[in-house]
Amino acid sequence: MGKLLKQQRRGKGSVAYHAPSHRYKVDLQFRKYDEKEKNSAIRGQVVGFVDDPARGALLMEIKFEDGSTSHFLAPEGAYVGQEIFSGALAKIGLGNCMPLSKIPEGAPIFNIELTPGDGGKLVRTPGSYATLVSKEKNLAYVKLPSRQTLALDVACRAQLGVVCGGGKLEKPLMKAGANFYKKHAQNRRWPVNRGVHMAAYNHPFGGKQHHKGRSSMTSRNAPPGRKVGHIAARSVGRKKAHVEEKKMDEAKEGV
Repeated sequence: MGKLLKQQRRGKGSVAYHAPSHRYKVDLQFRKYDEKEKNSAIRGQVVGFVDDPARGALLMEIKFEDGSTSHFLAPEGAYVGQEIFSGALAKIGLGNCMPLSKIPEGAPIFNIELTPGDGGKLVRTPGSYATLVSKEKNLAYVKLPSRQTLALDVACRAQLGVVCGGGKLEKPLMKAGANFYKKHAQNRRWPVNRGVHMAAYNHPFGGKQHHKGRSSMTSRNAPPGRKVGHIAARSVGRKKAHVEEKKMDEAKEGV
């Protein structure tokens, strides 16, 4: 009898596959969406930076003038002693948090809220940024790093600038041990072995290298042990030439 596949063990939610949240330092969110955020602005100062194992980018620790302390994602160019503003009347400046309605079109932004007051959900990876394309009535159109354009409420908050830490993946790891400690910080799945390298009782594609022995198309409702390969794919393989030509002809006729 074969052992459980890795995706089956992960699906059970055992302690071995939990993220080590007890080692995480900060629950990253904007300031509470209170009256100061809605109608005015509050000034703070960067007092230090925090390297949190929960994410790749650095955080800046900000002490606000009302005595409260908060943590924001650090943009490229941030420094200790820098003034940070948060609120609807905040100045336009690097790392400041303000609603999309107050941000000029074409500005790079990050750590964007999906709904007003949720604390920031989108564009938080190192080196990433989105672009505020346009604003129309109560909607702001934001172009994400994936090139998808999203329509958001103009009251959603975001930070100005680019997330720090860009290019961190360009440095080679040099050895497997370095990658082990990198993945261990967040308990990411590693190493990832190919199914065709495994035995037949360990994986649906195992048993003979470079040959699956069956289709890699998998149903959306397949059990965890079988849900590998192309899951609910519309099509696989190269597109046929005549299909592409037909699409081009249809497009020309439509024009």
